[in-house]
Amino acid sequence: MIRSLSFDTKKHGGTTMTGKAYINGIIYTVNPKQPTADTVVTVGNKILFVGKKEDARDYIGKHTEIIDLDGKLMLPGFIDNHTHFTCGGFYLLGIDLRPAESVEEFRQILRDYVHTHKGQWITGGNWDHEKWETKAEPVKEMIDDFSPDTPIAVGRFDGHMLLANSLALKLAGITKDKPSPDGGLIVKDPQTDEPVGILKDRAMDLVKAVIPEPTTAQHEQAVVAGLDEAKRNGITGVHDITDPRDLIVYQNLEKRGDLTCRFYTRLPIDEYKNLAYAGIKYGFGSDRLKIGSMKAFADGSIGSRTAWFFDPYLHDPTNCGLPMDIVNTGELRRWCLSADRRQLQLSVHAIGDKANDVVLDLFEEIVRTNPRWDRRFRIEHAQHVKPADFERFKRLSVIASMHPYHCIDDGVWLEKKIGDRVKSAYAFKTFLDTGIKLCFGSDWEVAPLNALAGIYAAVTRRTLDGKNPDGWLPEQKISVEEAVQCYTINSAYAAFEEKEKGSIEPGKLADLVVLTEDILTIDPAEIINAEVDQTIFDGQVIYQK
Repeated sequence: MIRSLSFDTKKHGGTTMTGKAYINGIIYTVNPKQPTADTVVTVGNKILFVGKKEDARDYIGKHTEIIDLDGKLMLPGFIDNHTHFTCGGFYLLGIDLRPAESVEEFRQILRDYVHTHKGQWITGGNWDHEKWETKAEPVKEMIDDFSPDTPIAVGRFDGHMLLANSLALKLAGITKDKPSPDGGLIVKDPQTDEPVGILKDRAMDLVKAVIPEPTTAQHEQAVVAGLDEAKRNGITGVHDITDPRDLIVYQNLEKRGDLTCRFYTRLPIDEYKNLAYAGIKYGFGSDRLKIGSMKAFADGSIGSRTAWFFDPYLHDPTNCGLPMDIVNTGELRRWCLSADRRQLQLSVHAIGDKANDVVLDLFEEIVRTNPRWDRRFRIEHAQHVKPADFERFKRLSVIASMHPYHCIDDGVWLEKKIGDRVKSAYAFKTFLDTGIKLCFGSDWEVAPLNALAGIYAAVTRRTLDGKNPDGWLPEQKISVEEAVQCYTINSAYAAFEEKEKGSIEPGKLADLVVLTEDILTIDPAEIINAEVDQTIFDGQVIYQK
């Protein structure tokens, strides 16, 4: 229970101090010089004091709001290193196929949704066929019978595969004569050569091109829904994979004072020329909305069998995955070299060991070729790295931008697809022990926008099927403190913002989270049951349980 009182005004350095004092807390600051405290005083949107309650008297006045934490744990606000924020908002507003654990449940959820949305494009979904009894990829015949007049294009939760019904395929002009685009795959029946409805990576763009764009109002509604979800989960900052249309909505919300989360946006790599032409470099913008990092893809995902490996998938011996078309054309290399010369940060998606190796080769070339600067390369996901490449991460100062919830999800089925290669999967501890900067996030809407679930995953590695109570590949478990650092100060560092946020220190932004449980001391298996009690953003309490 929060208790608020008032104290007499005091002056410090000639300035009248007003603000909030959080007392009687267990405060983990993530500042190695002062790891713990019991009191934090904020003024405006900044942290003024961190320490013991008896030392805070000079910072508390009669207009100071006193908030008694009653022994609860306070941490820096969580910074999610990888979101598809607007997509996540649309997911919250639309159809949810993630709960389907069988083909029939998948069909039933879709059938019910079609009944109330006839004739409208149905997108989103986030289905996962690995949870179904067959484990087989869906086909259009599963959904055609109840959707003859309603186009459907629903995606797998990893964002690298979608299922289209016959009407959607027709509208997109996808027939047996349509070739797969570079970097994508139109899955076809081996007997008839007819498309089965599954489109992977760049092939998804064929259907997306004929789906009507959401209105500005719908777009904003999705972002607002996402902001509410962020508040509830103690997320005060995100590193977003941002479409230029998203950026317009974020700017409008910021102007109105309604952007209740700090956005570090990463635009598609092919947009780098527009930023360079405008003279924009990394870190451009305000403390709520920044740009300056470019996002590229080197491969796809394992669930779609498009993550790029040196060796083939176990049950698909001709398939080693799918490098993106820009890898094959050489555009990824040219664009990254040019963007780096203009001091735009590179964030490159790489999941398979071959993709990670190729991206590290590219980063090595950039370091050899381009002028030196504090570039902070990032590899997004970095899920499967050959042993020799960990040292290259370290030598090139590449940040491993990872998403621990995927570990306890993929761990259910991953070995069936890649065999012994799982031994280096989601190697959190190896990255840290090698001295590599590791930061965490969700990859929302692929996984829940829930940092506590991510911390639980990194610390316990208990797979979602309950079959690994001691942890899947337990040698890669890390401590709760390390996981918190990955969700706070390390994510701040990955966006060049470690001097502004990510730890509880005087002078930093007053972005804080209070939890219902002390995750530093409880059984790690119970972290998944902890919740956010308060979210403080820019010095204001924006969520209270």
